[in-house]
Formats: sequence, C-alpha cells, structure tokens
Amino acid sequence: MRLILDIAVTHLVHRKRQTLVSVLGVAMGVGFFIAMAAMMQGFQRYFVSKIIDVSPHIIMKDEFRTPPRQPVEQRYANGAVRLLNVRPRDERRGIKNGMVVIDAIARQPGVAVAPTLAGQIFLRYGTKDVSATLYGIEPDLERRVTFLEQDLIAGSLNGLHTTANGIILGSGLAEKIGASLGDSLSIISPAGVILKMKIVAIFRSGVTAKDNYESFALLKKAQILQDRANVINQIRIRLSDINQAAALARSLEARYDYRTESWEETNKNVLGIFVIQNGIMYSTVSAILIVAAFGIFNIITTVIHEKERDIAILKSIGFNEDAIRGIFLLEGLAVGVIGTMIGWVLGYGLTELLASVRFSVEGFVKSEGFVLYYTFKHYLIAGSFAMVASLAASYLPARKAAAVNPVDIIRGGV
Repeated sequence: MRLILDIAVTHLVHRKRQTLVSVLGVAMGVGFFIAMAAMMQGFQRYFVSKIIDVSPHIIMKDEFRTPPRQPVEQRYANGAVRLLNVRPRDERRGIKNGMVVIDAIARQPGVAVAPTLAGQIFLRYGTKDVSATLYGIEPDLERRVTFLEQDLIAGSLNGLHTTANGIILGSGLAEKIGASLGDSLSIISPAGVILKMKIVAIFRSGVTAKDNYESFALLKKAQILQDRANVINQIRIRLSDINQAAALARSLEARYDYRTESWEETNKNVLGIFVIQNGIMYSTVSAILIVAAFGIFNIITTVIHEKERDIAILKSIGFNEDAIRGIFLLEGLAVGVIGTMIGWVLGYGLTELLASVRFSVEGFVKSEGFVLYYTFKHYLIAGSFAMVASLAASYLPARKAAAVNPVDIIRGGV
C-alpha cells in the first residue's frame, strides 16, 4: 500500500501545474458552496423564524375554499345545466358560532386560540390619510398566539385596556403617517364609522408587510368601527408543535368548512422561491465541481498515456489490476482531499467576509446585512460532493490503466 501511495504522489508531483489547477477547482467549488449555503439558508431560516414568531401557525377565515354550489347544480349534478346572472347571496360575513368553534379547538392539547376581526381602515393624522389593516384582538389571548407584546418598541399591550380608544401601530405605519406614541388619530372604516383613537404602543416585527400596514385595537372597538357587533372573521391558532400545523389545518377545514390555512400555505409563494434558490445554488456549485472533475480526468488520462510502459512493467513484476486501478484512484482521491481541505478554509473565510458586510435592505423582512447560517453540515455536504466528483473523474482512466496488456506495450516498444 505504501508503494502504491508513493507512485500516486510521484505522478501528481510530476505534473505540478495541472495538479494545482485541479486542486484549486475543487477548492473553489467547496468554498463557494459553503459560503452560498450559509447565506441562502441563513436568510431562509431567518425569514421562516420571523414568520413563525410574528404570525399564528394557523388562520381560519370566514370564507370558503370553493363557492357553495347552487341548488340546481346539487339536484342535477351530472345534468347539462347552465346558470346565468346568478346573484350572490347577501349575507352577513363572519364565522358563525365563532366562540363555540374557538372553545372546541382550544380543548385540543398543545393549542392556543384567539378570536380576531380584521378589516380595512383609514388613518387620518393632520392632512395625511393612510390605509391599513386593523385587527381587533383580545390582548390576553393574543399573547398566546403571537409575539406582538415582545415586538413592542414603545408603549405596552395593556394600554389597550387602560385607554378608552387605544390603538397599536406598526413602526412603518407610524412613520408613514408621521405620528408617535400618545398621538390621537381619526380612524375611518368602510362602514362610515369614525373614531378618535390614541396610539398606546408601536411595534416592530422585522417583517415589512406587518410593520407598514398593520394595526391592533380591542376586539370590541374593531367591531364598532366595522359595524359588525359580536362578529369575528378570523380564528388565529398557535401550536406547541409547529410540524402539526398543516395536518390540523386540513382537519379543521374538513370539520367546519371555513378556509383554514397553515403558515406554510399562507407563505407558499415565498417558500417556493426558496426551493428555486436552493436549486440554483446546487446547480452552480455542481457545475464548478464538474469543471474541476474534468481537470482531474485530464491529469490522470495524461499520466496513463505517458506512463503506459511503466504500467506494463508494474504489471509484469506482479502488480494486479486492482493495484494499478488503486494507484490512479488514489491520485483522484488525493486531489479531492487536498481540494476539500483548502475549500473548507476558503469557505470559512468567505463566510466571515460576508458576515462583515453591512447594508440596510427592506424586502419581505428588514435586514442590516447578510443573515448567515453556520453549520458543519455544509462542510460535510461540500466535501462529499467534491469526493464523489474526484473519484468519478478518476475511475474511468483508472479502469483503462488496469486493462493495459503489458505484452502489447513491451512488444510495441521493442
């Protein structure tokens, strides 16, 4: 084994320039994979954690996934029936028997439930008018389903109880309207109701859509504004085991018919983008490693072509096919191992470089720089990719070398 290793090292050292290029190719593939994975998965995990922190895991809404069928369609399910100019039923929106539904859901273990009335409003402060979404909540129950209280940067959640007409604004919404803690606003609803409300707290969740467009008030105040007494149109649910969200959402929708979305369904468009991002990342790094693999293939093929006579002599003095194949596989393995180790160092350096970059960006969420995810798993995955590519690139020429017939080579050289 020691002799086989010495021969493999001698071949690589003899072709220093080509070996160096192949090692650097492997190192770049490994390094870029580690840095890209840390950056992409860091942002993805940050986004998911933000969404999980600031939003309930499940939301039941006062709407149906598919509109109810007309009686004639139910009566003649397979008939040639066509309805024209069907007027939608004019009925009061809201979850019927909402509190009964809430009590039934709350009996399940590991489940926290809160009623909500969500609706559009206009905030008027001085000469500025800004549209927003107002959520009517019960503060004591809201604490159990969202982290609204932890996200407050001014005021307190209890201010909704201690102030006659209190309202909580997102930080971006407060900036847009130019108001601050303690200011009084005119709140106008689509129902035509106008209330003077006082800002009792301001929150910053880090999720742009929430901070710029959402506000909170007591459930009773929201019902007065929307002219919908004793009505709720959302039931917000938080679970102790977030992995059960999708299954419970399907179960609740089947039981109550109301559209019930888990956090994955609500954010499926963004989560779908993450899948595309990961595909791009793996494709890019695979391309780099494939190019490096061609370099390894080229080195070993060239060595075999130059050393055919030496291979024939080795076989004639007793080296079997496995030993010959092992020499060239070791060469590919050596390039892969050295390239991987250099790539690990390069990846760590690139990750630290990205961590030092500071900038302010506001998209789905607010960030002051790259959000990075450090894990040894990225190093293992990158190393595995590199080793597979290196061994695959060296296998074909190694098999060719093992098939060399020493008689033909020596006879041809005479």
